[in-house]
Parts: sequence; structure tokens; C-alpha cells
Amino acid sequence: MKKVFGRNDLFVGAYLLAAVIGLFVSFPAALLDVLLAFNIGVAIIILFTAMYSKEALDMSAFPTILLFTTIFRISLNVSSTKLILRDGDAGKVVSAFGQFVGGNDIIIGFIVFIILIIVQFVVINKGSERVSEVTARFTLDAMPGKQMAIDADLNTGAITDKEAKERREKIQAESAFFGSMDGATKFVKGDATAGLIITVINLIGGIIMGVVRQGMDIGEALNQYAILTIGDGLCSQIPSLFISLSTGILVTKGASEAQVTDEIYTQLFTVPKVLMIAGAVLALLGIIIGPLPWYIFVPLGAGIFILGFISNRSKAVAEVEAETHGPEAEASEIRKPENVVSLLQVDPIELEFGYGIIPLADVNQGGDLLDRVVMIRRQVALELGTVVPIIRLRDNIQLNPNQYIIKIKGIQVSEGEIMFDHYMAMNPGFVEEEIAGIETEEPSFHLPAIWISENQRERAESLGYTVVDPPSIIATHLTEVIKAHIAELLTRQDTQNLINNLKESNPTLVDELVPKLMNVGEIEKVLQNLLSEGISIRDLLTIFETLADHAATTRDPDILTEYVRQALKRAISNKFFMPGEKTSVATLDPKIEQEIMGAVKQTEQGSFVNLAPDRIRKIVEATQAEVNKLDSLGRQPIIITSPIVRMYFKGLIQDYIGDLVVLSYNEVESNVELESVGMVTA
Repeated sequence: MKKVFGRNDLFVGAYLLAAVIGLFVSFPAALLDVLLAFNIGVAIIILFTAMYSKEALDMSAFPTILLFTTIFRISLNVSSTKLILRDGDAGKVVSAFGQFVGGNDIIIGFIVFIILIIVQFVVINKGSERVSEVTARFTLDAMPGKQMAIDADLNTGAITDKEAKERREKIQAESAFFGSMDGATKFVKGDATAGLIITVINLIGGIIMGVVRQGMDIGEALNQYAILTIGDGLCSQIPSLFISLSTGILVTKGASEAQVTDEIYTQLFTVPKVLMIAGAVLALLGIIIGPLPWYIFVPLGAGIFILGFISNRSKAVAEVEAETHGPEAEASEIRKPENVVSLLQVDPIELEFGYGIIPLADVNQGGDLLDRVVMIRRQVALELGTVVPIIRLRDNIQLNPNQYIIKIKGIQVSEGEIMFDHYMAMNPGFVEEEIAGIETEEPSFHLPAIWISENQRERAESLGYTVVDPPSIIATHLTEVIKAHIAELLTRQDTQNLINNLKESNPTLVDELVPKLMNVGEIEKVLQNLLSEGISIRDLLTIFETLADHAATTRDPDILTEYVRQALKRAISNKFFMPGEKTSVATLDPKIEQEIMGAVKQTEQGSFVNLAPDRIRKIVEATQAEVNKLDSLGRQPIIITSPIVRMYFKGLIQDYIGDLVVLSYNEVESNVELESVGMVTA
């Protein structure tokens, strides 16, 4: 049975309950002594926890702690005030603080108390409040930049998805923490003000109560109640001072994750030159200035000088040891077997570039290539419904300065070359006037283009040329390469992630399909078949519904892919056909369809078309002729076939005309108007 209340719940609840009760009920003097001692202990714990925490977020609950301790401290203050005014006695702790700190001297006690108030209210509280306000403002302003830096590191492969998520959560936590601290410091300021007011009330009220109720003269009442007032004020202000100091430590912590004590010692007492100079100056002051006690200044200066000398010698020894053991440590590190294992990792996508392209990828030099990589991943996710793996960007000095190459799974699949500070101008086909420039070829679609200088850009655009900058050229090229290889980039783990994502909203469907009807590998094959022909898998619900309907009769991924394509006919028609416009296509000769179906052979591994090589060559040549005809009409080459033949015909010509769109009649919406301009006949 699950516990209703834990130990922590009871402790915090009792703490708050005591604070609330103390505001209305007078605690006995003995109990008040215990609570005052406990309050001081809590304040000390908070102070040293803040000091030894590595970063501010280690005490993310500090604003709430600040609120709890403030109300508890005020509650004790109110309770002690009742005892002082009613009985003239607030317990041994209050009396001890008043007598010990003030030495039974009212004037000294009040001076010490006022100094504490000034230190806390004017120095610590005011500074902490200002630092909290500025830190909160800068933290909020820096959030967008930090988010972009995380996205950039994620896309270059410097961090994993898990690390990126942790960093984003840390940024959000920092924003919430410093925003809360900005308001929480007002509690500390109000607490100091309330303590001062309560002290004045105790003093004036105590004198009145002593004279009116207890028959004391003014001097006697002043002496008795002043000591109690000072003790009560110190019991309140000392813990408050600790809490204020803790607030200042937290909000002034730097970006380093080291402890404050380590940072202070490292930054102040590890620079030999500074220590030796400071020690010499201190000793010299004790010798030159006669009235100064030389027996203090000279030994202290000598000690600091010796500390600097020892530090200098230790640093020199450490440098020699580092030079001696450095090569050995490097060699030992290289010989470790895990260093070889790390070399086995293959990045799914890599973009390598020469040193001339580095400014395009360097944010400090105004480059936005990293941001474009982020947009590529988002664009592909929207268009094809799959997550692109991390794209690693790295410079390669072996390449030409302006050359770049694109690798898929460690193998180069494409390359290109740009001219820095130039623009690429492409004629869309209707511009007659030529423009001077360096002839080249657009790397993505291999179209003729011209490199032009920046001062020619405006004129080229006015003439009708399509003008693009180098980062856009690289980004477009990378996008097209990713789309062409997205099917092989989809892994079983990616498929499982898609399944998990769908299961959150459709658990019944997923439980029915996986693993009862299909395993992850079979679903992956279907998704790869769709992606290989540019069909989006974003509508995963429809895909899984179709698979669940047909997987009971066949588990052949190719046949199941055809069922899914027919279910996605609205999306397919929207991708390849313009609504309200007649689309020119070519059809497949029914005789060829019958011939292909007659040559289909079924095996345990799947089905394939068993045609003679000469016959395949004639079909490919006839198909190429129809493709050329459609190209000459300015139309996208599309071949329409019977549903049962589509996948076999596509597989037959895939290696020869890879970018040809082959659709079946069942994949075309009824409102699409088609015009056949030819037939593949061989």
C-alpha cells in the first residue's frame, strides 16, 4: 500500500504549521528556546549548502525555502514579542544573546544591532536584489540564443538528443529559478524591515508595559526591556543575515560548476607573482611606517611571499611533469582498445567542406549554414514524415577550398563546388538576354548556371534569372541528397520511435498490429518502400490502419506497400497532380502488363520478374522514349499502370530510370483529369 504521507511531507508540514501557529498562539519560553535554536541551525545549513553547491540550480527550491524560513522567523519574532511584553521574559536564548552581544551595555548592544541591520539591509539585501533582477533579465534575454546553440550542436552531432533535451530543461529551469529569485529577494528585504519595526515596538511597548503594569521607573524598564529587545532582534537578524548571505552567494555564482570555496582559493592564492608582490609590499609597509606594528606586518608579508614562492616552484614542477608524462599518457590513451571501438561509429549523414567554406558555417563570422541544417531536418519531417538523423558538419583540409562533399553512412554520394562571395544565376528558360559570368552547373539538379558577382545580382534578378547564394546552394543540394537516400536512413529504432509516438494516441491499433501481425522489421520495410518513391509517411495512422486490415492475409512488405499506397491516394494525387488541371501522362501497354505478370516468380524471399535481358532492354528503351516525350512537353514523366503490375514494372526499370514516377489507377483520385500522350509499347 502506498504511503499517504512521507517523512519529508510530515517535516515540512510541521515546520509550516508551527510558523502559522506562532503568529496567533504564544509559545512557552522553553519551547521558544528550542525553536530559536532550530531556526539558527536551519539558517547555518542553508548558508553552507549554498556555499558548497556547484551551481545555482543545485538549490532550485531556494525561493520556496526563502519563503518558508521568512514566515517561520517572523512567527518566532511575533511569539517572542508577546512574551517580552506580557511577562518581561522571552526565554534563555533571547536573554543570552542580549547580554552576551551587548555585554549588558544597552548602548553597545544597540550599536551592534544597528550595524547588523545596516549590513543586511543596505549591503547584502540591496546587492542581492539588484543582482537577481539583472540576472533574471539577462537569463530570459539569452534563452533564444541558447536554444539555437543547442539546435546547432545537435545538428552537427556534437551532442545527442538526450543531451539536447537535458540542456533545454536546464535552460528552462534556470529561467524559472532566476525569475523566482528576482521576486524572492523581496521577502528578504521585507523580513529585514519587519524585524526593525518589531524591535522598535518591543522597546517602546516594553517600557510602557514596565512602567504601567509592573510599576518600574523609566530607567529600570529601559534597562530590562532594552536587553530583551536587543536579544530578540539578534535572534531574528542573525539567521536572517545567514539567509541573506546565502541568497547573495546563489545569485552571484558564476557559470563555472566548481564550488565557491575552490574558485575563491584558485583565483586568489594560486598566482605566484601576485602573492610574492603582495607579501613584499606588506612587509615593506611594516618596516617603513614606524607606527605600524612591524611584528604583525613583517611576518605576515613574509608568510605570503613564501606561499607565492612555494606555489611558483610547485607550478614549475607540475609543468615539467606534464611535459615528461604528456607523450606517454597520449600514447597510453591511443593504445586503449576503446579508442579503436570509437572509430567504428559511422555517421548517417556528413557534410565535409574545404576551409574556404568555413565562414558559411561559423556563426561568429555571420554564417547561417547551421541554422539551415536545422531547417532541412524540419522541412523533411514535414514533407516525408520521418526524422532525419544528425547531420555532422566538419571541415576537411584535403578538399579544395571551395569544395564540399556529402556522405551517406561514411560513403561519398555527391559533391559540389561554390565560389565564395558570388551568386549562382540560373535561366528558368524564358530569359533571352545573357549575362556575363563564369559558367557552371547547379549541383542538385545539374542545370546550367552562371557564377555572377554581387554587383550583378540586382540586374540578373530584374532580367528574370533565378539567383541563389552559396549557403542556399549547399542547403538545397543537401536536402535533395537526403530525400534521395531517406529510405536507407530509416532504421528499426526510428521505426520503433514512430510506433511509440503513434501508440500514445492510438494504443488499440498499435497493440493489434505489433507484434501480433507484423514485427518492426516488416513495418520498416513498408515505410522504406514508400519513402524510396517519395511518398510521405506522415499519415502514420492511415498506414497502420491499412496494414492491420491486410497483414492477416499477407505479410509480403511489397504487396502491403501497394495496399498502403492505394489508401494514401489522396496524398499521392495531391503530390503529383494539380487540382483543376489536365495532367499529361503515359500508360503501359496491356500486352506488356500481361507479359510482366506472366513472368512473375514467387519465392520464399518474395516475388520477382523473370524476363530475358533483351526483353527488359526493349521495355526500358520504350519507357525512356515516352519519358523524353513528356520532358519535351515540359511535363513531369508519369507512367500509369494497372494496380497489380505497378510494383513489378517499377522494380524492372528502377535501375535504369530511377526518378520515374510510376502510379497505378487505384492511386489516382476520381476528380483528377488525366490525358494520355503516349503508351509504352515494345
